[in-house]
Amino acid sequence: MTTDPTKLIPSESPEPTTQTKAPLGVTQLLVIVLLGFMVYWASGYIDDNGGRFDPIVYEPYGSTNDLAAFFATDDGAAARGKTVFKTFCAPCHMESGLGDSTRFIPPLAGSEWVNTDGPNRIVRIVLNGLQGPITVKGQSYGGAAMLPWRDVLNDQDIAAVLTYVRSEWGNKGAPVTPEDAKKVREATAARSENWTADELLKVPDKD
Repeated sequence: MTTDPTKLIPSESPEPTTQTKAPLGVTQLLVIVLLGFMVYWASGYIDDNGGRFDPIVYEPYGSTNDLAAFFATDDGAAARGKTVFKTFCAPCHMESGLGDSTRFIPPLAGSEWVNTDGPNRIVRIVLNGLQGPITVKGQSYGGAAMLPWRDVLNDQDIAAVLTYVRSEWGNKGAPVTPEDAKKVREATAARSENWTADELLKVPDKD
């Protein structure tokens, strides 16, 4: 008696299969989450610390609002003016008011541009800055340009800092009021260029 060998092995036919993509692994998911977090953090950091790419804002400050926080509010105009000067003016003109001849920065102490009868010219310089040569106390300074502060300092700040400058280091200029600063700001609202000394000399120093 013989047995058919084909009957001893059950017939098997391959079942149809559907090819599917392997799911993301844990490592891949972690990388994606980490990258997303880094992008989120970077955007927040730039927003908080970029200073809107303003050239006057530098570490450790993040914005002009940070700088404004240093302005005195309760100690009177003199203290406010000194604070504004130290923050924005002293890096170039020095706390002594003597300027820096090695960088072509003129002095404020004893300057005929500071000790004028009225503030019309000096307010214009603060608002729009200064470009080109200027003669102070018989010496010509022509290599440096002063930044404009129109969009940074308000009328109270300008009045305070100029009152401080016009009364320090032996200067004898009269105080500058916020109304003085406002009047000049409005009169020069359409101007975006720096002033030159020649242009300023054509402006009456007082009304």
